[in-house]
Amino acid sequence: MPSLTDSWTLGGLTIPNRVALAPLAGIGNWFVRLQAKRYGAGLAFSEMVSSFAVHYGNDKTCTEMLRIDEAERAGGPVAIQLFGHDPGVMRSAAARVAAAGADIIDLNMGCPVPKVCKTGAGAALISDPDTAVVVARAAREGSGLPVTVKLRSGLVSGATDGFGLAHRLVDEAGVAAISFHPRSAQVQHKGSPDYDLARELVRTLQAPVILSGAMNEPEGIRAAFEQTGCAAVMLARGGLGNPWLFAQLLGTRDAEPTEREVRDELHWVMQRAVEHVGALRAGRYLRKFYPWYVERLGASKQLQAELQATASVDAASAVLGASERLPAAA
Repeated sequence: MPSLTDSWTLGGLTIPNRVALAPLAGIGNWFVRLQAKRYGAGLAFSEMVSSFAVHYGNDKTCTEMLRIDEAERAGGPVAIQLFGHDPGVMRSAAARVAAAGADIIDLNMGCPVPKVCKTGAGAALISDPDTAVVVARAAREGSGLPVTVKLRSGLVSGATDGFGLAHRLVDEAGVAAISFHPRSAQVQHKGSPDYDLARELVRTLQAPVILSGAMNEPEGIRAAFEQTGCAAVMLARGGLGNPWLFAQLLGTRDAEPTEREVRDELHWVMQRAVEHVGALRAGRYLRKFYPWYVERLGASKQLQAELQATASVDAASAVLGASERLPAAA
């Protein structure tokens, strides 16, 4: 039985271990990926990027969402996730992503969000397997890179059409690996993942399977890894504001982070956000990040509210500084 610390191969690329950061829509920018790799992740996927926006050269998409920091590469390959339903557009976008320096193209065929599915992309492709195969083949041909696909088990509860699509994507489109979330798009993140179905996919698929879904704490993640025999595990929500989980899984630390470590990490994130979008935009941009760290601090709702009310990173830093001088919340 492989260990999470063992290296493995994906499309000819060596991945240094078996713990990855999942593609987090609206979150997984270059510094979030870098953070995961600082704590040991061997592979980190980008946030979901529109193939149409890349194809048509949208400036914000191509400068911010395709940004790759060289420091990311020290921890392993860089994967950029695209979504879309048009093969020609996907071929063009994948070529541009390859030119931007990506090592892997990941395709989102599992997003359950209605505004994505109604375009024919995301989880909607599970019900249109012929298009899914052509889109995946176009991404591989356009980029010349290994292509992975993130899939759900099916569109509705009890369905396993994602299982069948995984086989077609590997057999007919040459996909190098499947990231499998064994819950339906209908339930989103509710209920227990079907790890037995994932184990059957691992047994029958002629490509590595990366397991996703309910990866929240070390003991449960290790149990899912052993139960399914997957090639790697992929942390999503469990890693938000908790990069220490990567280190715990890889055996480089056992303890939970101290308050000082959490505060220092949040300050690191704040500084990187300024680098990413500039000081003017960073204040608002960071509002989605604050709750994850404040929760780990065990701080009061008042601190959360005060951070959400700030308009700048300097103001947020002042609020955090003041909170250090207050007694901990009961």
